[in-house]
Amino acid sequence: MTSQSQGIHQLLQAEKRAKDKLEEAKKRKARRLRQAKEEAMAEIDQYRMQIDQEFRQKQAKIMGSQSNISEEIEAQALGKIKELSRSYSNSMESVINQILGMVCDVKPEIHANYRIDN
Repeated sequence: MTSQSQGIHQLLQAEKRAKDKLEEAKKRKARRLRQAKEEAMAEIDQYRMQIDQEFRQKQAKIMGSQSNISEEIEAQALGKIKELSRSYSNSMESVINQILGMVCDVKPEIHANYRIDN
């Protein structure tokens, strides 16, 4: 009977060692998962910062070029306005004289489609 109790005692000890090893393995797994999660979060943050920096560079490049474009457009518009004003000043007097000439120099004529019925 002592050999049976000794065998049972050994089995209980083996079961306890197995249970301890299993718990230790679970703890290691949980630690490793936590560590992997922290590493992944750090990598995600680094990637996010990199993408954000690239976005800001592209945005600054585009916005800078847009401000240059708007300045160019404004300069072109002012040039066009000056050109039109100069053209207006040069042509104004001759156009007014032409219009007055057409209005004041009336030549009465009978229209080609007018029929005289007697």
